[in-house]
Formats: sequence, structure tokens, C-alpha cells
Amino acid sequence: MIKETTPVKFKKCALADLDKLVWISRKTYYDTFIVSNSAENMEIYLNTCMSIEVLGKELQNENSIFYLTFVDDELMGYLKINIGPAQTETFEQSTIELERIYILKKFQGNKYGDILLQKAIDHAKEINAEYLWLGVWESNFRAIRFYEKKGFVKFTQHNFVMGNDVQIDQLMKLNLR
Repeated sequence: MIKETTPVKFKKCALADLDKLVWISRKTYYDTFIVSNSAENMEIYLNTCMSIEVLGKELQNENSIFYLTFVDDELMGYLKINIGPAQTETFEQSTIELERIYILKKFQGNKYGDILLQKAIDHAKEINAEYLWLGVWESNFRAIRFYEKKGFVKFTQHNFVMGNDVQIDQLMKLNLR
């Protein structure tokens, strides 16, 4: 078990980090959702949404920010923040989207999720966003509980396509004012 006090290092992802980003994205997503989705839908999703081409394009979007996270120089997880037109939904208020926050299983349960979430909150506050929002699969009860404990509330939902399966994401927001 990793100590809770082990510091997390954040590295803003650059094109030179694309191979690491692709690996951590695919690994954490697969490990998180394979138990609840078919192998076929997982393969379709990973190959269309987490390919080197797609992640490379997202990485070059000036309104999307990826952070790779490390513990003792070991890649632990990552997060993706979207501002302005990069957000997957648009709202009238000043918002910032936390699109992805994933941690390798061996690092889970050590409060690292809190640290990554705080990084996104700090970024949203820096740009004076009214709220930080995210989408979480309605069947991901562990994640929903995590966000609710942090003060997020459900406010609407949207469809999320996983391969050939249309799923529902609960949209949750944290008021920052």
C-alpha cells in the first residue's frame, strides 16, 4: 500500500508525452469499465476515442489541458480539463469541464483522487468559473458517491456512446462561488 503522504507530481502533457497519455488513458479506462461492458464495445470505444490520432488532436486543442500525474516518478493517472468550446456541453454560465480523471488501480484508495480533483477545482477558480462540472456514468456508483462527498450535485444528464451501447451520464456540478 502506498502512503497517503506520498506527493503527487503534475506534468502538463505535451505532444512528446503522447505515448504515455495513450497508454494511461486506455489502461485506466479499460480497467474501470471492462467489468460492465462487452469486450466488443470496449474495443470500439478505445480504438475510436482513445487512439493516438484522437488523443493527439485533443492534446493540441488549446482549450483542453491534460495533466499526467506521478507518484515517486511512476505514472499514476491523469486528468483532462476542458474550457470554452472544448467542453462536451455548453452552458450559459462560466464553466469548466473535468472530462476525465483516472487513476491506476494500484494507486486507488490512497486519497489521490482528492488531489487530482483539487487540481481541477483550483484551475476552475483561477479562471473564475462559476462551476466545475463533469459527466459520470449512471452505473458508476463509486464515482457518483465520491463526487457527492466532494459537494457535486446532479443537475441533468446526457447520452454517452460506448461502442454500440448508448449509456446515460449524470452531469454533476460543483458551485465555485
